[in-house]
Amino acid sequence: MEGILFALVPMFAWGSIGFVSNKIGGRPDQQTFGMTLGALIFALGIWFVVHPEMSASLWIFGILGGILWSIGQNGQFHAMQYMGVSVANPLSSGAQLVVGSLIGALAFHEWTKPIQFVLGLIALVLLVIGFYFSSKQDNSEMAADSGLLDFSKGFRALAYSTVGYISYTVLFNNIMKFDALAVILPMAVGMCLGAMIFMKFKMSFEPVVLKNAFVGIMWGVGNIFMLLAAAKAGLAIAFSFSQLGVIISIIGGILFLGETKTKKEIRWVAIGILCFVVGAILLGIVKSY
Repeated sequence: MEGILFALVPMFAWGSIGFVSNKIGGRPDQQTFGMTLGALIFALGIWFVVHPEMSASLWIFGILGGILWSIGQNGQFHAMQYMGVSVANPLSSGAQLVVGSLIGALAFHEWTKPIQFVLGLIALVLLVIGFYFSSKQDNSEMAADSGLLDFSKGFRALAYSTVGYISYTVLFNNIMKFDALAVILPMAVGMCLGAMIFMKFKMSFEPVVLKNAFVGIMWGVGNIFMLLAAAKAGLAIAFSFSQLGVIISIIGGILFLGETKTKKEIRWVAIGILCFVVGAILLGIVKSY
């Protein structure tokens, strides 16, 4: 029970990042920079408490991973701007799950048993269906004011966001495996560096940037509780629950950001959420074998 409670924290923390940051405001580059500042503050706090052993390779690959992560997050913030949080977040999570699972299964042979392939393929089909229904638009006049600005730009932003996130995940999970508490500081440094590159090193510490630092602390808290959940309840539970944050982002975008949807779109989103939830749970089960 304790492990499940721990798993709920990253679900809410990561699922809330999109709508909290957009509620605070700012351009995508400002949101990314502010978030990485918060992540760096959190990482420094963890380092002072834990004092993990650091190596040159950990710093090099940790910083590289942070830069790749910043590419993913910056693209996600741009996608939210173009498509709305309630659409961009589930599409981003779904894309990461589908592409990441395929790379893990085909390139790194993470699926070795027949049951893994059966459940994994069912999960991927459900995620693709979730993709479709989460982004499906009602072409009626009611949908004209739905606040979705530019789907084509949104999908382009999601494309490079997914490349950044997947590259960072593969680097940390499949190529270089570091202790999460040790790598969090080098990664946060890389995240800040990546955010500064997006701003062309013309950093500004405006109130909207500093307020977005709170989002970075939310990200860090989610990371710590993800580790605790995996230790208490197992990776399958921790992974599955963390992916359910898409539900929080969809509800938050609609309730707190005023992203309107027609009745048809609400039904489609509900179908998409259901597919995402079942698909994520199945992938969690696959990881447990």
